[in-house]
Amino acid sequence: MDILTVIYAILLMGVLGLVLGGIIAIFVRVFHVKSDPRIDLALELLPGANCGGCGKAGCADFAKALASGKAVPANCPVSSSEQIAAISLALGIDAGKVECKQAVVFCRSFIGGVQRMNYNGVQDCVAANMVAGGPDACRFGCLGLGTCARKCPFGAIEIIGQVAVVHRELCVGCGKCAEVCPRGVIKMVPADADYHIYCNSPEKGAVKRSICQAGCIGCRKCEKLFGDKFKISGFLAQVNYDKAESVSAADAASINCPAGCLLSENDRLKAAYEKAGKGAKNE
Repeated sequence: MDILTVIYAILLMGVLGLVLGGIIAIFVRVFHVKSDPRIDLALELLPGANCGGCGKAGCADFAKALASGKAVPANCPVSSSEQIAAISLALGIDAGKVECKQAVVFCRSFIGGVQRMNYNGVQDCVAANMVAGGPDACRFGCLGLGTCARKCPFGAIEIIGQVAVVHRELCVGCGKCAEVCPRGVIKMVPADADYHIYCNSPEKGAVKRSICQAGCIGCRKCEKLFGDKFKISGFLAQVNYDKAESVSAADAASINCPAGCLLSENDRLKAAYEKAGKGAKNE
């Protein structure tokens, strides 16, 4: 090979490299997006759970919202009060105040729910619900196939006796479980609410009791005794979570719900374990 050919090739490659490098430099300068150090700072201080409980796609998206003033640190359900204060101080923004919520599964069909058919399909609540509405006779109850438990990033949900139960000490209120529940059995309620009416069916009491011994019979006793602490939807009584004063243990004892639907999450969890057998888990 001629030495001049080699030299020309090297010079050509060098010139091409300089030209392409210059073009890249121009593009970098023209299309450069300045990084906001506040975003990086917020992301560093966030817990990194990427649960979506803040309403954003993840912690990175939430950090951008914080830096742009479209969110407040308290919107993150996973952050502790110390973390919220640290983010607020670092970014120089108001911490904000957001009502803490937790998930509640409004069903306790482990007491005596009736199944109308055997289901041998995919162990997924959404899939089962698409097959003629699922195997349970009640169209409004928990299917108990664990879709919510698998979706929970914090392991706060357990399936006991084919019904989901929430461990309050682990639930951060991200709402992922409520999003995937095909029957709307899981609802997000104020975290400081201790007592709930564990039924989700608006059907008449006689209809409910024929397929589930744990259903609310719609007697309205709770509403008669404590007025607007409760509300009635169809033939279903519900706790009115909009009230500043929540239902207390004394209230629940006074009502003495005939169907046994009004109880605390701890009592419901205990009843589920007792029904399934001490220490038993149906995962």
